[in-house]
Amino acid sequence: MSRSTSRDAVSPRYAAPRAALGAGVVLAAVLFAYGAWQRRWISDDGLIVLRTVRNILAGNGPVFNADERVEANTSTLWTYIVTFVGWVTGAQLEYVVLTLALAFSVLAVVLAMLGTARLYGQTLFGRPASAVLLVPAGVIAYLAVPPARDFATSGLESGLVLAWIALMWWLLVRWSFAERHGSGLTLAIAFVAGLGPLVRPELAMLGGLALILLLVLPSRLRLRVAIVVVAGAVPVAYQVFRMGYYALPYPSTAVAKDAGGARWDKGWMYLGDLAGPYWLWLPLVLLAVLALAALVLFRGADGNSRDTETAADPDHGDPSGITAAARRRSWRSRLQSPAVVVGFFLFNGVLLGLYVVRVGGDFMHGRTLLPVLFTLLLPVAVVPLTAPRRVRTRTGGSRRHYGYRVSGVLGALWLAVMVWSGVIVVVSDPGVVDGVPDHGIVDERQFYRYWTNVAHPILAEDYIEYPRMESMLDALTRAPHGALLLPTADMNYWAIVPPASRPGNSRIAAAPESTVYFLQLGMTSMLTSLDVRILDPVGLAYPLAGHTERIPGGRIGHDKYLLPDWVVVDTGAATTREAGLPGFLDPEWVADSQEALTCPQTQRLLSGYRNELNAGQFVRNFRDALWRSSYRIERLPQDEIERCSARNGA
Repeated sequence: MSRSTSRDAVSPRYAAPRAALGAGVVLAAVLFAYGAWQRRWISDDGLIVLRTVRNILAGNGPVFNADERVEANTSTLWTYIVTFVGWVTGAQLEYVVLTLALAFSVLAVVLAMLGTARLYGQTLFGRPASAVLLVPAGVIAYLAVPPARDFATSGLESGLVLAWIALMWWLLVRWSFAERHGSGLTLAIAFVAGLGPLVRPELAMLGGLALILLLVLPSRLRLRVAIVVVAGAVPVAYQVFRMGYYALPYPSTAVAKDAGGARWDKGWMYLGDLAGPYWLWLPLVLLAVLALAALVLFRGADGNSRDTETAADPDHGDPSGITAAARRRSWRSRLQSPAVVVGFFLFNGVLLGLYVVRVGGDFMHGRTLLPVLFTLLLPVAVVPLTAPRRVRTRTGGSRRHYGYRVSGVLGALWLAVMVWSGVIVVVSDPGVVDGVPDHGIVDERQFYRYWTNVAHPILAEDYIEYPRMESMLDALTRAPHGALLLPTADMNYWAIVPPASRPGNSRIAAAPESTVYFLQLGMTSMLTSLDVRILDPVGLAYPLAGHTERIPGGRIGHDKYLLPDWVVVDTGAATTREAGLPGFLDPEWVADSQEALTCPQTQRLLSGYRNELNAGQFVRNFRDALWRSSYRIERLPQDEIERCSARNGA
C-alpha cells in the first residue's frame, strides 16, 4: 500500500482516537478562550497600534503622527490586519483588536494540536488504533501560565506571533510526510515563512531557516527559484517601501529599544522572573520524559518509512550501484522527515530564547518568552496514551498482556502535568501591583487595573482615571494653537508652553493643534484627536529620542529619556521665560539644545521622516536607511554639542 493510500484511508478503527483528539482540541480551545476572556484587557502598548490604524483610515498614511513618517508598531502585519478588519466592519477599534488578539491566540492552540496530532498519527497508528489516544498536554501547560492568558487579549501582536509559529509547525509536519515531488505545499510554506519578519522582526530567524531547509533539498531549479520568489515577494517589497518611506531598515521601536544590544544580566533575570514563580522547569522535564517514553514505546510502529519504501522499490535497482551524487541526494532528502522538523522547532525555540535573554528580555512579565515556551512545547502539544494490549506468543495459542509498565509511565507523567497545570491556575495570584519594582519587570495587566480602577480596561475611556489623563484633556482645552504640553511632578497639572512668537515664524500656523510629551503613548494617543501630536521620551514614536544613547543600567524598553529641553526647541515652543518657558526648565539648557539640534547629521536624520516625500527624498531615505539606524546622539545637550563638533572636526 502506498503512503498516500494508507494515510488517506478511512477505517472504523480510527474513529475512537479521532473522536478523542477532536474532543481534546475543542476542550483546549474552550479552556484557553475562557481563561483569556476572564483576564481580558488591552494594554497601553496595545493601544499604540490603533493610533496608526486611525491615521491610515483617515487618509494620513501608516504614521503615528500626521506629516511624520514613523513606524511606531513592531508588527507590520498586525497593523494592517487590524486596519483591514476595522475598515471592513466599521466597529470600534478597541473591540476589533481585542477580538482579533483572542481569535489568533485560540487558533494557535488549535493548529499546534493538529500539527502534533498529525505527527503522532502518521507514526503511531501502526499500533492498534483503539490502544492509542492523543490527549492535550503541552497546550494545557502553556495556557496554565498566567501571562499566556494575559497576553491573549492584550491588543499586542502576541496571538498573531503564536498563530504564525503554529501554522509553520502544522505545515512543516504535513510537509515531512508529503510526497517529495509536490510543490504546492512547499510554496505555501515558503510564503508563510517569508511573512515571519513582518509578524515580528526576530521571527526572520525561524522563517529564514525554514527556507534554507526547503532549498537544500534536491529539487528542480524552477522550484527553487519559485521558493525564493514566493517567499521574498511581500517582505522584500515592503522592505523597499519601509526604507524609502520611513528611512529605516526596521521599525523605530527596534531603534528605541536597541534590539541589537546585549543585556545578558537583565535577560537572565527576566527568564527567572517567568520560570521561577511557576516552577516552569517541572512540566518541561515531565513532558520531555513523556516524549522519550512514547518514542521508545512506538519506535518502529510505522511500517511506511521512506527507507523501507526505497529498499523495496525495484526502480531503485541495486543499492551497491548508487553513485556518490545519488547518495548525497538521498542524504539531503532525509531532511524531509518528522525527526528533522521536531529538531528544527526545538532548535528555533532555544535560539529565540537566547535572543530574548541576550537583549535583556522585556519590561512586561513573561511577554517575550511566551513564543519561546510555545515553540518548545509544540512536539508535545498532544501526547499519546496507550492501553495495555494482549498478543499471541510464538509457542502456542496462549495470550499475554503487554505494555503495562510503559502505559502506566505515560499516564502518570501526563497526569502529573495536568496536576501542575491545575495548581498553577488556582494558586498563581499576582496580587495588587501599584508600582514598578526595582528590577523593572511588572505584571502590566495588574498594574493598569490598579491605576485605572477598572477590572477589564479595554476602551481608551477606561484609561481616563490613569494619572495625568484627565488633567491632560483639561489642559488641551486651554492650550493655544501649537502649544507644547509637558508633564510635571504634580499629576493634576501640565505645563503649557506656548509657541514661540518670533516674527516670521511660519511653524506656528503649520504646527499641530498641540503637542503632548508623555511616556504612555497608547492611552494618550487614543484619548486625543489626530490633530494632536503625541511624542514620547523613549522614542517609540519620536526618532529624536529613539536615536539617543541608552542610559546605563536603565529599565529594559525604557532606558532612553530625551530631556524636555530638546522638545521645546524641536516643536518651536517658547524658549525664554518672557515668552512662557516653564520655571523647571533651564534657559541655558534650552539654548544648548537649540545649538545641538543644528548638528548636520541630526538635521539629516530629521529630514528623512519630516521632509515632503517625493521621488528624490524616497531614494535618499533608501540610501541612508542603514546609516540612520546606527546614528546616535548624546542625551545631554552639552555632550551632544561636543560629540557633533568632534565628528565634524570643528
